[in-house]
Amino acid sequence: MKNFLLKKKAITFMLLLFIAKIGLGQFSFNGQMVDRFELRHGYGQAIEKGTDPAAFISQRIRLEGKYKVNKLTFYVSFQDVRTWGSTAQLKITDNLFSLYEGWAQIHFDSCFSLKVGRQELNYDNARFLGNVDWALQGRSHDFALLKYEKKDTKVDLGGGYNQDAESLTNNIFTNTNQYKTAQMLRIEQKIGKFDFSFLLWNNGRQFIVKDTAGKVTQKGIRFSQTFGLPTLRLQLKNTTLSAFYYHQVGKDIKNNSLNAFDISLQVSHVLKFNATKKNQLRITAGAEVLSGTSNAYTGKNNYSYSPLFGTNHMFNGYMDMFYVGGRHENSVGLIDAYLKFRYDFSPSAFIALNGNAFTAYAEVKKGPVTLNKFLGAELDLSGGYVFNKTISFQAGYSHFFGTPTIQYLEKAVTPDKVQNWAYLMIIIRPFSEKKFIGLYN
Repeated sequence: MKNFLLKKKAITFMLLLFIAKIGLGQFSFNGQMVDRFELRHGYGQAIEKGTDPAAFISQRIRLEGKYKVNKLTFYVSFQDVRTWGSTAQLKITDNLFSLYEGWAQIHFDSCFSLKVGRQELNYDNARFLGNVDWALQGRSHDFALLKYEKKDTKVDLGGGYNQDAESLTNNIFTNTNQYKTAQMLRIEQKIGKFDFSFLLWNNGRQFIVKDTAGKVTQKGIRFSQTFGLPTLRLQLKNTTLSAFYYHQVGKDIKNNSLNAFDISLQVSHVLKFNATKKNQLRITAGAEVLSGTSNAYTGKNNYSYSPLFGTNHMFNGYMDMFYVGGRHENSVGLIDAYLKFRYDFSPSAFIALNGNAFTAYAEVKKGPVTLNKFLGAELDLSGGYVFNKTISFQAGYSHFFGTPTIQYLEKAVTPDKVQNWAYLMIIIRPFSEKKFIGLYN
């Protein structure tokens, strides 16, 4: 019933915003729908012999409204995310409708503004901070940001403080896998054909210690810091040189000392064939190294890097074997060498083929035996077609060639010889320039 009332309030609010258009402000209304069919046979982790694959259709619908008046921008986005069939046909309500974003931005002048409320933090290549658009529920933060923007310079400074609910006592935050408090500084600068950014993120995680009777004997916040250069990019005619670097220090949730990093180097070249049809071939080669800790290590240091709030589906292969949904976290790390090809028939249609080779960064031990660090390889085939300004189609097929080493790390007993995944998606976004989802080429 509460969710039903939320839906009514959301619709009423949108109608009020529409009526407000007649007044002093400026109102815009938008929405989107994404439907995706998936066939999972080894997606995320090795599937065992004799196990049936998963097949389903998932859907996201968002209603978005923006209202501008008197140096104020007000924005709300409501969404319904569901798997087809998860709600009975005759059910009057469910718990699938929620607020995705809801924020207000005060514009002090042409450069400074303050943005407060539930909002996406989507920066750079989305490796550390992303909106996770591939996961239909997305990711948004309860945050406040002081923003500065003038010509080629952007600065964002802000933070958030989280609690489970309003209370008269108790200060323990129990929402799992989230920070209790966080602070961020990000600087972006463009100089001619070169642009770069700097990021500093302070992450505070709640920890508690209980005795045998379940009573809390110790509590507090453990802080880790991630800093680095998320964007380093130089454009030289048809060639793009890019890189990023992150480093993590401080304490993890288990009170181990952190000393981890993520570094990537990449070169991309575009071959243009027909100026009229605008068809071209983009070839990209690169590598990413995420530090890790040997599975035999028993010390008090943690060398395993975590991309925390990134859109990780776009990296390390589309089958999401690494760093998606907590997979491969606090593990042996990863060295990912890749080669990518993308051919654009026109601005409306493309086909792409990516190849990745995965190796463990740290030593992998199976008892006294040291295993080969090679984890496997992956091929990703994807394509997309923009039907019109509103509707686009996207599809993909991926195949993973695993080794005994990754199967040991995943605790696979008798993995199937064939590990693959396929999807087909329709994307409806009337006023968005982003026509495809989850691709990084």
